[in-house]
Amino acid sequence: MSLRTRLTILYTSLVGGILLLFGLTVYQTVSAILMEQIDRTLATAYRDVVVFVNQDPTGQVSFTQAANFDPPANVIIQYWDRSGKIRDYWPRNLSRPLDPLHIHAGTPHFTSLYYDETHLRVLTAPIKVGDFQLGTVQIATGLGVVDGTQQVLLIVLLVGVIIAMSLAAIAAWFSTHQVLVPLESVTQTALQITRADDLSRRIPSHGLSPEDEIGQLIAAFNITLGRLEQLFNTQRRFLTDVGHELRTPLTVIKGNAALLRRMQCGEDELLESIESEADRLARLAGDLLLLSQAESGKLPLDYRQVELDSLVFEVLQQMKVVAKDKIEFRLGELDQVLVCGDRDKLKQVLVNLIANAVHYTPEKGVVTIDIGKQDSYAMVCIADTGPGITPEDLPHIFERFYRGEKSRSRSKDQGFGLGLSIAYWIVRNHGGKIEVDSEVGKGTKFTIRLPLNSPECDQPFRE
Repeated sequence: MSLRTRLTILYTSLVGGILLLFGLTVYQTVSAILMEQIDRTLATAYRDVVVFVNQDPTGQVSFTQAANFDPPANVIIQYWDRSGKIRDYWPRNLSRPLDPLHIHAGTPHFTSLYYDETHLRVLTAPIKVGDFQLGTVQIATGLGVVDGTQQVLLIVLLVGVIIAMSLAAIAAWFSTHQVLVPLESVTQTALQITRADDLSRRIPSHGLSPEDEIGQLIAAFNITLGRLEQLFNTQRRFLTDVGHELRTPLTVIKGNAALLRRMQCGEDELLESIESEADRLARLAGDLLLLSQAESGKLPLDYRQVELDSLVFEVLQQMKVVAKDKIEFRLGELDQVLVCGDRDKLKQVLVNLIANAVHYTPEKGVVTIDIGKQDSYAMVCIADTGPGITPEDLPHIFERFYRGEKSRSRSKDQGFGLGLSIAYWIVRNHGGKIEVDSEVGKGTKFTIRLPLNSPECDQPFRE
């Protein structure tokens, strides 16, 4: 669930909760006021009717004077003596007790109940002369008006809450959109930087105030991007400078070693070691320059139509010479595939990957190569039966200078951890992908995906 949706739900729920509490308070207050008015009306009626009650010589309640009493409209009155017999009532067809439970109550008591499906409010109060209770009077009035008012009020409040929550949801949805637009810009810029490796990009402020929290976030992010760009450029210049500076002394070392060999001024084994290490450093310098060009987006690529299957066979023949009889090469699925790319750079990718497979495959092991098509991509799969790559190392194998050697033995002819990084950048600059699957103890499989040949083959790839 997106942040915008969560904020909208939060604001809507908050508004709805407040309105529900407010509506409940209003409903309870109005109901209490209406009921208080009804109780006051019943109490007034009680005071009016109790004055007509007398005691005859036999001690019974007398209501003769009550005949002159005109009761209030919509009011029901019943007189009961001490023995629980009804002595008089209005209207004349209501002779059952209105509130049987409190018919002998010694104190006034208000009750809401249903009488023949009619909702009534009943006051039951004693009739006393001094401290002597002569009987009981029950006075009631209908609660239809109160019930109707409560129902209408409840509907109005619920409809109001629903409308208010809907408006709050709409307002929250659009307001959070306006607030989150800069954050979406931050996200898009970060993704563009990741895809294009362009740290020169900056996030627009959209007119936000520097004192605004999001404005401060954008400013901090841009400052961080600036420092990262500076550090990255410094690192790139360092790699380029190191690559250039190493070439001259390495050339001199190799030349002097060759001169000493011709002059027979040293032992052949020592001179061979000097030349071998000089060659390794020369390859390192070349790899550093190539990687620096790739990361800066200035990798020179000569796009031409390339027969990928022929290129694989060419590299395979070279690798057979290197591997001698140590391992077995197998060709799996074969298909004639044309791609658009720089033949030399693609050859370097294949050499790096197959050389890696040869290096880490034990003696009598197998390296299998497949060439095919899938959708609009050409595919080259290189699988070995080596020790595999641990899950901890697998996410980092395309990082420069990274070498996961927990399960692999080191040797003097190992590279510097740049081969896979260079292969990754070359394939990516061709608009392709390079993937790896590995299982410890069973082997590793690299898969290269490159776009098939297109009419625009002479146009460089653009991300």
